[in-house]
Amino acid sequence: MALPVRQSTAAPLAVAQWDPFREIMEGMLAGRLGDGKIHVPRFDIEESEEAWIVEAELPGVKRKDVNVEVRDGELLVSGEIKERERRGILRHRTRHTGEFEIRVSLPGDVDPERVDASIEDGVLTVHIPKPERAKPRKIEVGAHQNGSDQSD
Repeated sequence: MALPVRQSTAAPLAVAQWDPFREIMEGMLAGRLGDGKIHVPRFDIEESEEAWIVEAELPGVKRKDVNVEVRDGELLVSGEIKERERRGILRHRTRHTGEFEIRVSLPGDVDPERVDASIEDGVLTVHIPKPERAKPRKIEVGAHQNGSDQSD
Protein backbone atom coordinates (compact mmCIF):
# COMPACT_ATOMS: atom_id res chain seq x y z
CA MET A 1 0.00 0.00 0.00
CA ALA A 2 1.29 3.43 -0.92
CA LEU A 3 1.34 6.14 1.64
CA PRO A 4 0.15 9.59 0.70
CA VAL A 5 2.84 12.23 0.35
CA ARG A 6 2.18 15.53 1.98
CA GLN A 7 3.18 18.48 -0.16
CA SER A 8 3.85 21.88 1.31
CA THR A 9 2.66 24.99 -0.43
CA ALA A 10 4.88 27.20 1.69
CA ALA A 11 8.03 28.60 0.07
CA PRO A 12 11.29 27.09 1.27
CA LEU A 13 13.20 29.08 3.86
CA ALA A 14 15.73 31.40 2.32
CA VAL A 15 19.13 31.28 3.91
CA ALA A 16 20.69 34.72 3.91
CA GLN A 17 24.37 34.69 3.17
CA TRP A 18 26.47 37.10 5.25
CA ASP A 19 28.11 39.74 3.09
CA PRO A 20 30.52 41.84 5.20
CA PHE A 21 31.06 44.41 2.42
CA ARG A 22 27.33 45.00 2.09
CA GLU A 23 26.97 45.29 5.87
CA ILE A 24 29.76 47.88 6.04
CA MET A 25 28.34 49.91 3.14
CA GLU A 26 24.80 49.86 4.54
CA GLY A 27 26.12 50.92 7.92
CA MET A 28 28.07 53.77 6.39
CA LEU A 29 25.11 55.02 4.36
CA ALA A 30 22.68 54.69 7.25
CA GLY A 31 25.02 56.54 9.56
CA ARG A 32 25.70 59.43 7.24
CA LEU A 33 22.30 60.60 6.08
CA GLY A 34 21.53 63.20 8.69
CA ASP A 35 21.48 61.37 12.02
CA GLY A 36 24.22 63.54 13.53
CA LYS A 37 27.23 61.43 12.60
CA ILE A 38 30.19 62.93 10.79
CA HIS A 39 30.09 62.59 7.03
CA VAL A 40 33.19 62.04 4.85
CA PRO A 41 32.68 63.85 1.52
CA ARG A 42 34.02 62.43 -1.72
CA PHE A 43 37.52 63.64 -2.48
CA ASP A 44 40.45 63.08 -4.82
CA ILE A 45 44.18 63.37 -4.17
CA GLU A 46 46.43 64.25 -7.07
CA GLU A 47 50.23 64.34 -6.95
CA SER A 48 52.39 66.39 -9.28
CA GLU A 49 56.13 66.99 -9.12
CA GLU A 50 55.57 70.24 -7.23
CA ALA A 51 52.56 69.56 -4.99
CA TRP A 52 49.75 67.41 -3.68
CA ILE A 53 46.27 68.64 -4.65
CA VAL A 54 43.21 67.56 -2.67
CA GLU A 55 39.79 68.25 -4.20
CA ALA A 56 36.64 67.63 -2.16
CA GLU A 57 32.98 67.82 -3.18
CA LEU A 58 31.24 70.28 -0.87
CA PRO A 59 28.08 71.42 -2.69
CA GLY A 60 26.41 74.45 -1.16
CA VAL A 61 29.09 74.97 1.50
CA LYS A 62 30.25 78.52 2.12
CA ARG A 63 33.90 79.46 2.76
CA LYS A 64 33.12 80.48 6.33
CA ASP A 65 31.79 76.96 7.06
CA VAL A 66 35.04 75.17 6.07
CA ASN A 67 38.19 74.74 8.21
CA VAL A 68 41.47 73.60 6.66
CA GLU A 69 44.44 72.71 8.88
CA VAL A 70 47.83 71.12 8.32
CA ARG A 71 49.64 69.72 11.35
CA ASP A 72 51.88 66.81 12.21
CA GLY A 73 51.96 65.54 8.62
CA GLU A 74 48.17 65.48 8.28
CA LEU A 75 45.63 67.54 6.34
CA LEU A 76 42.33 68.05 8.18
CA VAL A 77 39.34 69.51 6.35
CA SER A 78 36.23 69.93 8.48
CA GLY A 79 33.07 71.98 8.60
CA GLU A 80 29.33 71.83 8.27
CA ILE A 81 26.86 71.42 5.44
CA LYS A 82 23.85 73.38 6.64
CA GLU A 83 20.27 72.45 5.90
CA ARG A 84 18.67 75.06 3.68
CA GLU A 85 15.25 76.43 4.42
CA ARG A 86 12.52 74.76 2.39
CA ARG A 87 9.01 75.92 1.58
CA GLY A 88 7.55 72.59 0.51
CA ILE A 89 7.58 69.08 1.87
CA LEU A 90 10.82 67.16 1.44
CA ARG A 91 9.76 63.88 -0.21
CA HIS A 92 13.18 62.30 -0.79
CA ARG A 93 16.63 62.94 0.67
CA THR A 94 20.04 61.60 -0.30
CA ARG A 95 22.12 64.76 0.12
CA HIS A 96 24.17 65.03 3.30
CA THR A 97 23.78 67.71 5.94
CA GLY A 98 25.63 68.19 9.19
CA GLU A 99 29.28 67.98 10.10
CA PHE A 100 31.89 66.62 7.71
CA GLU A 101 35.55 65.72 8.03
CA ILE A 102 38.39 64.59 5.78
CA ARG A 103 41.75 63.44 7.19
CA VAL A 104 44.67 62.78 4.87
CA SER A 105 48.15 61.69 5.98
CA LEU A 106 50.78 63.55 3.99
CA PRO A 107 54.04 61.90 3.02
CA GLY A 108 57.06 63.92 4.09
CA ASP A 109 57.36 67.34 5.65
CA VAL A 110 54.98 70.12 4.64
CA ASP A 111 55.35 73.85 5.19
CA PRO A 112 51.92 74.94 6.50
CA GLU A 113 52.62 78.56 5.50
CA ARG A 114 52.67 77.58 1.82
CA VAL A 115 49.38 75.62 1.80
CA ASP A 116 46.58 77.29 -0.17
CA ALA A 117 42.84 76.49 -0.18
CA SER A 118 39.96 77.80 -2.28
CA ILE A 119 36.36 76.81 -2.95
CA GLU A 120 34.57 77.27 -6.26
CA ASP A 121 31.41 75.71 -7.72
CA GLY A 122 31.07 73.34 -4.75
CA VAL A 123 34.61 71.97 -5.00
CA LEU A 124 37.22 72.71 -2.33
CA THR A 125 40.78 72.64 -3.68
CA VAL A 126 43.72 72.43 -1.28
CA HIS A 127 47.17 72.92 -2.86
CA ILE A 128 50.00 71.55 -0.71
CA PRO A 129 53.46 72.34 -2.15
CA LYS A 130 56.08 69.68 -1.70
CA PRO A 131 59.22 70.71 0.21
CA GLU A 132 62.08 71.87 -1.94
CA ARG A 133 64.61 69.14 -2.38
CA ALA A 134 68.26 69.81 -1.73
CA LYS A 135 69.94 70.68 -4.99
CA PRO A 136 73.18 68.91 -5.82
CA ARG A 137 76.21 71.05 -5.07
CA LYS A 138 79.63 70.57 -6.61
CA ILE A 139 82.31 70.55 -3.95
CA GLU A 140 85.70 71.95 -4.97
CA VAL A 141 88.57 69.77 -3.86
CA GLY A 142 91.16 71.99 -2.21
CA ALA A 143 94.81 71.60 -1.24
CA HIS A 144 95.81 70.01 2.02
CA GLN A 145 96.43 72.60 4.74
CA ASN A 146 99.68 71.27 6.29
CA GLY A 147 102.00 73.03 3.88
CA SER A 148 102.61 70.31 1.34
CA ASP A 149 100.94 71.36 -1.84
CA GLN A 150 100.41 68.54 -4.28
CA SER A 151 98.77 69.69 -7.44
CA ASP A 152 97.94 67.77 -10.52
